[in-house]
Amino acid sequence: MNKYIPLFLIIFLIVHSLQAQRLLDYVNPFVGSTNFGTTNPGAVVPQGMVSVVPFNVTGSSTNVYDKDARWWSTPYAFENHYFTGYTHVNISGVGCPDLGVILLMPTTGAVNARIAEYGSEMENQVASPGFYSNYLKKYGIKTEVTASQRAGLSKFIFPKGKSNIQIDLGTGLTNETGGMIHIVNDHEIEGWRMTGTFCYSLGSERPVYFVARVSKAATDFGVWKKMPAMKAEANWSATNNQFKYYNAYSEEMCGDSIGAWMSFNTSEKEEILVKVGVSYTSISNARENLEAEIQAFDFDKTKHDAELAWENCLSKIQVEGGSLEQKKIFYTALYHINLHPNVLNDVNGQYPKMEHSGTGQIKTGNRYTVFSLWDTYRNVHPFLSLVYPDKQQDMLRSMVDMYKESGWLPKWELNGKETYVMEGDPAIPVIVDSYLRGIRDFDVNAAYTAMVKSATTEGANNKLRPDNDDYLSKAYVPFAKDYDASVSHALEYYVADWSLAQLAKALGKKEDHDRFLKQSLGYKNYFDAKESQMLRPKYADGTFMKPFNPLMGKNFEPVHGYHEGTAWQYTFYVPHDIPGLIQLMGGNKKFTEKLQKLFTDSLFDMANEPDINNPYLFNFCKGEEWRTQQTVSSLLKTYFKDAPNGIPGNDDCGTMSAWAVFSMMGFYPVCPGNMDYALTTPTFDKISIALDARFYPGQKLEIKVHKSTPQAVYIQSVQLNGKVQNKAFIHHADLVKGGVLDIYLK
Repeated sequence: MNKYIPLFLIIFLIVHSLQAQRLLDYVNPFVGSTNFGTTNPGAVVPQGMVSVVPFNVTGSSTNVYDKDARWWSTPYAFENHYFTGYTHVNISGVGCPDLGVILLMPTTGAVNARIAEYGSEMENQVASPGFYSNYLKKYGIKTEVTASQRAGLSKFIFPKGKSNIQIDLGTGLTNETGGMIHIVNDHEIEGWRMTGTFCYSLGSERPVYFVARVSKAATDFGVWKKMPAMKAEANWSATNNQFKYYNAYSEEMCGDSIGAWMSFNTSEKEEILVKVGVSYTSISNARENLEAEIQAFDFDKTKHDAELAWENCLSKIQVEGGSLEQKKIFYTALYHINLHPNVLNDVNGQYPKMEHSGTGQIKTGNRYTVFSLWDTYRNVHPFLSLVYPDKQQDMLRSMVDMYKESGWLPKWELNGKETYVMEGDPAIPVIVDSYLRGIRDFDVNAAYTAMVKSATTEGANNKLRPDNDDYLSKAYVPFAKDYDASVSHALEYYVADWSLAQLAKALGKKEDHDRFLKQSLGYKNYFDAKESQMLRPKYADGTFMKPFNPLMGKNFEPVHGYHEGTAWQYTFYVPHDIPGLIQLMGGNKKFTEKLQKLFTDSLFDMANEPDINNPYLFNFCKGEEWRTQQTVSSLLKTYFKDAPNGIPGNDDCGTMSAWAVFSMMGFYPVCPGNMDYALTTPTFDKISIALDARFYPGQKLEIKVHKSTPQAVYIQSVQLNGKVQNKAFIHHADLVKGGVLDIYLK
């Protein structure tokens, strides 16, 4: 009998290996692709410069989605099935339009440059990390796409007959137009396309360059350009524009609505592949990126490499227990966190300098871009610091180099351009938080100089810190005009200044520490103790704005004094001094009652950043911590799903997803720069976080949940490596030593 045991074991191990669950199989890229989530199911690798995304938000004259403002900031909407091609540079989860360009579309029959006519209904959509596929009903074409860091690879399976591959440079989400396209030979097309004006920020334009190469020689090729109709023509109208087509070898075209095509005689189910390399510095670098990363037309290998990159990325955190849906919610959120910031430099290290026409070059690591800092400073960067500190370190270096190149730290940076979108001075808490967590291999002295400059400059700092003059002289920003964001401005500056004070303390700069700490407490100027017990807009003469409606803005309409929120949501946004706010409100009982009303009366907005840390504020009131555990659990169940509408609003470059991941693991960074995480009930029975030994002393942190009954949900006690923890918080330095965090539920 023993002679059969080795064979049995071999068969068992083979079967077990085949059945092993890959973490990437828990990811559903369609999550967030509706309900204003503005994510997309395109093919991308972690922090990829290129994402090959199905573009379906414009086109058909009967398509409701190109008339519906819900979709203006995303290349893809789950409800719409009218496909017009694959774009190659995109942003995930944002609320403003940009990029969504270099549109690649397969067709059959006569070449047609009109997007309303060349598009097709699609079906059989399939998506997984690094892969997307669909079927185009109009043409009988199956499409599959995958990607590397700086290049995309598309596979089109054509029917028999004349088939085409079109590149449309006139269509995209960006507000800018203009470009150049050049047919190099019967295998290759190159060019560039302008992008920019994110959230209508003039001056943020920048070209993106590309090289596209096909696997089969074209039998015919050419370029097109949209030509305005002349008034002298019969039946002239302002909209009667015509496309002119030019068939010629090495044809080149410049302008706004331009494109190119290659045609082929294909047999039934013939595959033609297209690889597209991208660069923000030059066409030659786009070609170098392409040749370095996708050398052959090997779709399976490129897809496998993308899947391996995602599996390695996701494996930093392993969970056990919980439902299948909860695991899908968790790993999909972890996937979304790792889309941005994304790599900007080419394979040779070159990148476009910040606010500059010149080119820089890095020797090690990566230069990053897409810093949606008003969103991501709250939880994405603290999360990256904990789980991916090597990436976060490169991001810090990128931010400091942006200051060296432009004179200012970034606020909402995109591809080496500042857009000045949203509020505050969010680079400060990101850098300080990372430094205090132990990520320090960057030019901290330059960073500190940049922070002080931003915090103290008057007049010339009107873009990075609008109203800084009043803020410095009055310790608050006065309400000056209807629908200004005066309170929001100041509250964000208070958080930034508190963070700056913490770095000053760490660097031994006592006078600076005292100054910025004092500035951070200026929020008390807004507290209306007599009437509303809320943070209320205030005039320059020191009186409160009248009339005052704390519910104004509840339905996202314009609101006096606050940006994208109500007085209810912003009143609790002093994360750096919650004990001080509790005292202003009259103590723990009154604070708890007011905070609970936020949730009981549906005044809380899970879909936007100003109040997403509010569920954790009950932890500051002894005996009320159970409310955090109850509220966080309820919010997770209500707003996060394994479905296209599974994110409550714009994912904002991973911010909503980071809230979900932290909350499901059982701890959350209430205030960047404060190393205490607020505790809550974990979703899973066990969470294992791999710690990077280059940054942290521990190898692995395990969180184990022990339930007194299967229904137990409230925390009874907490132990870290056997030592009882007497607070509803746990310190970052203690967690990164590794070991076991035991959480006992009752």
